[in-house]
Amino acid sequence: MTARTAAPVPPGTTSIAPADVAASRRELAAKVDAPPLGRWGQLVLGVLCMSMIANLQYGWTLFVDPIQQKFGWERTAIQWAFTIFVVMETWLVPIEGWFVDKYGPRLVTIFGGALCALGWVMNSYADTLTMLYAAAAISGVGAGAVYGTCVGNALKWFPDRRGFAAGLTAAGFGAGSALTVIPIANMIRDSGYQHTFFVFGLGQGLVVMLAALLLVSPSAAFKDRMLAGRTATVNTVTRRQYSTAEMVRTPVFWLLYLMFVMMAAGGLMAAASLAPIAKDFKVAGVEVSLIGITLPALTFALTIDRVLNGVTRPFFGWVSDKIGRENTMVIAFMIEGAGILALGMFAHIPMAFVLLTGLVFFAWGEIYSLFPATCSDTYGDKNAAANAGLLYTAKGTAALLLPILLMIQAKTGSWQNVFYAASGMAFLAGFLALFVLKPMRARFIARS
Repeated sequence: MTARTAAPVPPGTTSIAPADVAASRRELAAKVDAPPLGRWGQLVLGVLCMSMIANLQYGWTLFVDPIQQKFGWERTAIQWAFTIFVVMETWLVPIEGWFVDKYGPRLVTIFGGALCALGWVMNSYADTLTMLYAAAAISGVGAGAVYGTCVGNALKWFPDRRGFAAGLTAAGFGAGSALTVIPIANMIRDSGYQHTFFVFGLGQGLVVMLAALLLVSPSAAFKDRMLAGRTATVNTVTRRQYSTAEMVRTPVFWLLYLMFVMMAAGGLMAAASLAPIAKDFKVAGVEVSLIGITLPALTFALTIDRVLNGVTRPFFGWVSDKIGRENTMVIAFMIEGAGILALGMFAHIPMAFVLLTGLVFFAWGEIYSLFPATCSDTYGDKNAAANAGLLYTAKGTAALLLPILLMIQAKTGSWQNVFYAASGMAFLAGFLALFVLKPMRARFIARS
């Protein structure tokens, strides 16, 4: 047999290196799919929208005690509104994601922003638990529409940096309330919680609707052009594009779902109950000095927690792009379990309360970058908004565990058993990530 030789280069022409061809293709992709402000601008718009809906979840804890003081409702009854919000925020995301995949992100995000504003305005007038629950449901649907759209859009625009892009977008939801914790707390103190609901509800919803006007999706061929010529990464990516119906028939999805539920439950408990926990441990109003700043322990914790809960999402997303999704999961999940255990032991110390809640939120927030990125790696990104949205419903399922955890606290008069349960789920999720999910997903992608 004769050796195959390269075709001769015609006179007057020069050969082009494969790397140059790949770079040219990526440059062409950027020109052909030129959205308003570029693809990085699309990412920034997503982060902005997420920041505007962050208070619906992370600012809620500031309203619980004022509502209880005004109407005398039991804390558990009030917190059902939080559970309803999370359920509605998550369980409808697959439907909203289907609309995004089919019609684009703009209309869905405008719709979501309007409902977020309406929900908080209703909260400002709610004088019955029924109305409070209805407002929670409406704002939950709106927040889910915005959340699912922005994460799905990030996954589509950044097939080459899925973990980082999903994490940076989710960071808006995690850290978006950091800058408004003190203004909200001050407005509640000076003008009442109802006025605060009204003002922030209208303001946040309006910003979301304005930003949504510039959101667009990339073309179907964009991913292939962006990935052209790239070397293999530590994360194996499927070549097949799975529909949502196909995805739910695979064991890998349900393992991811179970792990998401276990990790989300502990974090939601902390997010919803941080103020009551601080009050019960008698540290809420104790001043703490850190990095030259002095604030009451609860206010300090809320601010640091929001920042770290946002920073962790792009950070661990970036790490997972480098060392693998499951390897990153086990590191973060073990830190979460240890942090919750330590919080149960030392929460009565104001400085420890601030630092340990920060650690808990830092090790929890990454689930909102790791799970969407893992989902798209496994099932493709053609239906990213719907598929990642269905996985995101695990957060709503986890919210149903919140009343159970709070009931345990109410019956025992102690938070210790709640902390034990939450840390145990985090440790178990870490074990499953390394020893079950990693080999199972590798076999699944190899077959597909």
